[in-house]
Amino acid sequence: MDQIQTIVLGAGVVGLAVARQLALEGQEVLLLESADAFGTGTSSRNSEVIHAGIYYPAGSLKAKLCVKGRQWLYAYCQERHIPHKQCGKLIVATSPGQVVQLASIQAKAEANGVLGSDQLRLLSKEQAQAMEPELSCEAALWSPGTGIVDSHALMLSYLGDFENAGGILALNSQFSSAQIAQGNGKTQFVVRTTDGTEILAESVINSTGLLAPQIARQFSGFKLELLPHAYYAKGHYFSLIGRSPFSRLIYPVPEAAGLGVHLTLDMAGQAKFGPDVEWVQSPDDLSVNPSRGDAFYAEVRKYWPGLKDGALMPSYAGIRPKINSPQETAADFCIMGPQSHGVSGLVHLMGIESPGLTSSLAIAFDVSQALKHKPN
Repeated sequence: MDQIQTIVLGAGVVGLAVARQLALEGQEVLLLESADAFGTGTSSRNSEVIHAGIYYPAGSLKAKLCVKGRQWLYAYCQERHIPHKQCGKLIVATSPGQVVQLASIQAKAEANGVLGSDQLRLLSKEQAQAMEPELSCEAALWSPGTGIVDSHALMLSYLGDFENAGGILALNSQFSSAQIAQGNGKTQFVVRTTDGTEILAESVINSTGLLAPQIARQFSGFKLELLPHAYYAKGHYFSLIGRSPFSRLIYPVPEAAGLGVHLTLDMAGQAKFGPDVEWVQSPDDLSVNPSRGDAFYAEVRKYWPGLKDGALMPSYAGIRPKINSPQETAADFCIMGPQSHGVSGLVHLMGIESPGLTSSLAIAFDVSQALKHKPN
């Protein structure tokens, strides 16, 4: 049986960041990916936004890791010349009743440590429209710390660091099951892939995104009652045909399961709108329903009344890896390590939705620290 120190399951942006971190620390790391390329799941179907850390409950992992991860990510992108832009964003109140919500969002951001040059600033209607003349709003919050990044280039850089540190990426390697073996004060894992390969490892990190709760249930000997259930919140994106009149990101006041139908830009300045929220039963439900565009026009025109009929084109859909049902409050990131489940060398990453990309380097560091802790 092949042996290796550490196996990371899933080569999305977080799996790549984790594998990179552990390899740079000197561990022998094998990164298993079921697809024929890295970063083809949720990491390829998102808004590519570098979040400031505004919306999340104070003290939550999402808040702490987003604020820390954003700082590290900007520094990393600058050092490695990865295409990115700190373009900032406007969170807009489109009705008088939403203006009050802006103050609470600002307070939450400050409680999360979004301070200094990145601190949010409340703008009047006139001030916001001076920045973006096409914008319609009652007031807005200016977030200078928000940005965008070329996520594929970022993942390629993570992979380069990982492989330069001796790490191995195995594509078309689908996880089947794992056996936890404990004895003589030592924990080991027999990891099996669907082609029958068996690998003995000292540590395993489950970073399989949408499938993470399901994969965690395939570790025989693990306490299944500790694991959350997976839920899938699909989001559609529509691209703008033609040139965008906006140079900054435009976000409405957040809604229940997401951040509303917002306008984001890619590195070429192309604008896209999304995501909306549609709870679905399968993580494979990635079809784009063109008829949902009708609702997009209505939502976007609340802050951009100049949007013309026929200007939106169906683009793609992504799915948020939720671990809360539609009726429940949004769950925090779940980094389930030895201190919480009692198994040395095992970390399950579940519910790593937005701001997972922004937080990727900080999540990787936390996983590294979690592996060093002994079970309670």
